[in-house]
Amino acid sequence: MSPSFIVALEPTLGTLARLFASEGAAQEVAVLTYCTPEIIESHYDSWNGGTTYYNLILHAPLNLYPQIEADKGKLESAILKKFEVIANKTPNDLLGAVIISPAIVEDPQWREKAAAWLSGSKISNQGRVRSDNVAPLSVDGLIFRSQPEIHLYRALKSIGVSFAPLPVFIRGGTEYKRIEPDFVIIHGGLVMVVEVDGDTVHQETPAEAHARTTMLLHEGVYFERIKSSECDSSGKAKAAADRLFQVLKKIQAAK
Repeated sequence: MSPSFIVALEPTLGTLARLFASEGAAQEVAVLTYCTPEIIESHYDSWNGGTTYYNLILHAPLNLYPQIEADKGKLESAILKKFEVIANKTPNDLLGAVIISPAIVEDPQWREKAAAWLSGSKISNQGRVRSDNVAPLSVDGLIFRSQPEIHLYRALKSIGVSFAPLPVFIRGGTEYKRIEPDFVIIHGGLVMVVEVDGDTVHQETPAEAHARTTMLLHEGVYFERIKSSECDSSGKAKAAADRLFQVLKKIQAAK
């Protein structure tokens, strides 16, 4: 009989994700959410009645793995430690390791794409992402942190406004800062930063957001926050994009 953590792997991973979300651990939540899990038997120890050890392999999408590679060991240890608290209840069947590895993807055109990358045609300064709020999703060659952001991206495209998803802003000098706002919209000489707040993982308070975005706010940039639940469908995202556009037009009319 398979151990319970194999039989109920999805509920177990979901519970882990919620526990990490309650701690604001965005990297761990991203790994558990977007990696494809696989349980394999690693070895057997016959001592004291016998124990079978398993490894949890988390196959990471190729646009996610480079963002977490530097913290790979820390993430593996954190997930295993949390897993042991809720799932390693059977002494004869134990999870011995968590291993994060890049997913193998079949792509017959990989040589052409690699050649295009070498030529510089696919280079972008979009966030890659230095914070622990990783961007594991990809659409139109651009990266995003969540599906609601993708819905808003498509909605903003549909209304014809000029905008940048997940751009990188840097302020040099003695107080170096780098930020990666979710969206920057430009219309009629106005610049608006839009942050899409996650309903479970996003732990930033308005005061923290203000401190983080001061480098743009002090330059006269407008700032709007919307909840991810306002963009969790294409219809809602279109309504949110229309509201943002109307706000910009009102500000422009008041000048």
